[in-house]
Amino acid sequence: MRVGIIGAGPAGMTAAYELSKAGIEVEVFESSPSVGGMAKSIQLWGQTVDLGPHRFFSSDTRVNRIWLELAGQDYEMVDRLTRILYKDKFYYYPLKPFNALLNLGPFEATRCLASYTLQAIKPVQSVPNPTFEDWVVNRFGRRLFAIFFKTYSEKLWGIPCTELDADFAAQRIKKFSLMEALKSALGIGSANHKTLVEQFAYPHGGTGSIYARMAKLCEERGNRIHLDTPIQRVIIESGRAVGIEMSDGTLKRFDRVVSCMPITHLVSRMENVPDPVRHALTQLRFRNTIIVYLQVDCPDLFRDNWLYVHSTELKTGRISNFRNWTARLYGDRTETILALEYWCYTSDELWSKPDAELIALATAEVRLSGLLKNHAVLAGHVVKLENSYPVYAKGYKTPLAAVSGYLKNIDNLCVIGRYGAFKYNNQDHSILMGHLAAQNISQGTNHDLWSVNTDYEYQESSKITETGLVEL
Repeated sequence: MRVGIIGAGPAGMTAAYELSKAGIEVEVFESSPSVGGMAKSIQLWGQTVDLGPHRFFSSDTRVNRIWLELAGQDYEMVDRLTRILYKDKFYYYPLKPFNALLNLGPFEATRCLASYTLQAIKPVQSVPNPTFEDWVVNRFGRRLFAIFFKTYSEKLWGIPCTELDADFAAQRIKKFSLMEALKSALGIGSANHKTLVEQFAYPHGGTGSIYARMAKLCEERGNRIHLDTPIQRVIIESGRAVGIEMSDGTLKRFDRVVSCMPITHLVSRMENVPDPVRHALTQLRFRNTIIVYLQVDCPDLFRDNWLYVHSTELKTGRISNFRNWTARLYGDRTETILALEYWCYTSDELWSKPDAELIALATAEVRLSGLLKNHAVLAGHVVKLENSYPVYAKGYKTPLAAVSGYLKNIDNLCVIGRYGAFKYNNQDHSILMGHLAAQNISQGTNHDLWSVNTDYEYQESSKITETGLVEL
């Protein structure tokens, strides 16, 4: 059997790695110069950095075993500190009630508690397609929603929270609520779910080193990883995927095809797609990310791994500080590398701005934030990531169901990953998708890959510690 895999991100590389272990021949086609997708690591000014903040945490034993198999002993546990920057003050995230109420002051704190109480008595009534705003307001009250959720979410998605589907909250904020935050603060709550995780495993070579090792082991087993190799389309004959057409028109035949390319690209390039499915594609959008790295002449700017920027006067939504992950990333360098993230659509003016203007914008904003103090910015670097976030616009499930239903009827084709399945995956979700896809191919199992990341309570039974895997 020969399997062609489109995309070398966490899902695609995991599928390739697992299939290669099963003795199945694989070829991976990646359009960029390196593996890892959004979870790759890069070298910059003598240091290692990621494409924004990437923490690995999973309670799924299958995922943890794969990760540890690759990491070996080359990782350490990092204490998580992530806060919200709002009106020049730092608020812990997940929210810690006493910190939040103290920073807000007695008047605003009273308003927030009154708003929460009112919402608890009279919650927003559920509708067939609840919005992100409805979901969060019911759990935190309208005042806390406006302060701690609205601005950041609208920066990220570029649409009002009333047009954002509740799925985003269900997957990212999960079961977290103000009441659960209060219980946790009093020591009577549960910190099992990911929103409250205060420590995570991080590889010494950066998060992308896991996928680089996967690629190396695949090649050592005689398989091929093609970098800088975009593909044109998947070839469908008589309802079956039979191969891949390269960008130069070359055809490569495969028994199975695994696609991690954006689902909109995959289907729009197929022949004889029904009109209703093509129409559904127009209703699915991805959001782009611009990351501006700044080299700052200071080893100690602030303590956080990353900050969520809720200040309305700043366009950036998140600032990562790679000095606060592990010393292995910076070695003997004394500079701090910050990564400021901006989100936009391809049609937005920001996406087409030259690098020099983006670096100037980021420098001005980090100085305005007060984080830079009087320290100098020595250099800047820009990375643009197209199609990085599937937009969970209200009602998106209907067009996605039309597209996924069409793909399910194509034999020998599976779509996985954040791009491929239009799912807002973490690394662990994508690793699990790749693992299950490999099992379907190599063992003939029938795992429903579309169900991954739709139910929070999936097989949570272990965790990674500094000594290895611990069963829960």
